[in-house]
Amino acid sequence: MSQSPVCVINVVGLTPALLPHAPCIGRWMQRGHQAQAWKSPLPAVTCTSQATMLTGLDPRDHGIVGNGWYFRDTQEIRFWQQANSLVQSDKLYDAYETAKMFWWFNQSSSAGYTATPKPHYGCDGNKVFDILDHTGCDLTKRLGPFPFFTFWGPGAGLPCSRWIADATAIVLREKRPTLTLAYLPHLDYDFQRLPEHAPARVAEVDACVGSIVDAAEAVDTQVVIVSEYGLVPVSRPVHINRVLRQAGWLGVRGGPFGEILMPGESSAFAVADHQLAHVYVNDPALIPSVRKCLAETPGIAAVVDPAEVHLDHPRSGELIALAEPDAWFTYYYWIDDDVAPDFARTVDIHRKPGYDPCELFMTSKPRMIARLTQKKLGFRYKMDVIPLDATLVRGSHGVHPSDPNDGPLIIGPATDHPLPTDMKGFRSYIGSLIGQ
Repeated sequence: MSQSPVCVINVVGLTPALLPHAPCIGRWMQRGHQAQAWKSPLPAVTCTSQATMLTGLDPRDHGIVGNGWYFRDTQEIRFWQQANSLVQSDKLYDAYETAKMFWWFNQSSSAGYTATPKPHYGCDGNKVFDILDHTGCDLTKRLGPFPFFTFWGPGAGLPCSRWIADATAIVLREKRPTLTLAYLPHLDYDFQRLPEHAPARVAEVDACVGSIVDAAEAVDTQVVIVSEYGLVPVSRPVHINRVLRQAGWLGVRGGPFGEILMPGESSAFAVADHQLAHVYVNDPALIPSVRKCLAETPGIAAVVDPAEVHLDHPRSGELIALAEPDAWFTYYYWIDDDVAPDFARTVDIHRKPGYDPCELFMTSKPRMIARLTQKKLGFRYKMDVIPLDATLVRGSHGVHPSDPNDGPLIIGPATDHPLPTDMKGFRSYIGSLIGQ
């Protein structure tokens, strides 16, 4: 059977409720495409959702239990790892010639054409932003450097999604892969900064989608649009590690660069990931006490066993905490901001022992300019411009919204194979479109 190419565009944060503000997608849907709300795994976050889509499995089976987790063998909490080998299953793209454009777990994957963020790190602590480009299309030479500062941090915004869309269009036209996976993160930014979902942001990412659709149709490639989750308004940060510390279970080490969390020396600690937290309890006898303490904490809706939410995997915590719909979990473990670790006030996604949406804000532009001046002059500096005020965050995700219109969706061709209602059905749906 001949194969029919498919391009999957992952529009992060797109929901059924937002579709009226996406005219390009609307016009494309009128040509025989249907939309379907679908169910994400828990946590409803990027890494777990993508792994579920690509493997057709629950997190208990593919092992991606969040955007980060506790590595028990090294006693380290690590977020945003890119190694393809972390996904403990074969993936959809193993079977096809694939272009994987900024989807996660991209390093050393079987995809034939890949592009993914990857800075260079100097021995003096210096960092130079760059991407790994294995597309054979010389993307940075043709499009200019990838706008890394708009991919995450206080300057996060449209340019990175526009760049990814243009790069995907080039790869589609020139390489014509059987499967293309494109990731557009634009809606994730202001929808965490602001409680309102501005139609203008939807229209901006919609235009990016339109350029990919044009390129796909020019090379006779079907298009499927998906999202991983929908964002909901929040107003209550829950400092779950501070709760555990005040109960006497969390261990820290003081030092010249502030307090550092010591997971291996803690009786219990939490790895916060938006609205879900893995709670690791090193002393099994304490599990009932930890559960009771957290269940009584304002902002926590439930504390459950991992198996109840399909997270019973060795990487998961002994308990899973789920936030109330208007709440989210910080990673903060210090009691006094004066002893916060130095990295807390910087964009440092790999050293922070949890997700930090405050990295989308800055304390002041003059401070930022001063730090950039120090850098240009060759002085030692730290980009300590990130606030420690968790009340600034106004949107989050990670648990299932009460209204499916505020959750993720899939839009695809109307065929004999119906659109899946669960992300676990994505792999077989795409296979039916391509043709086995």
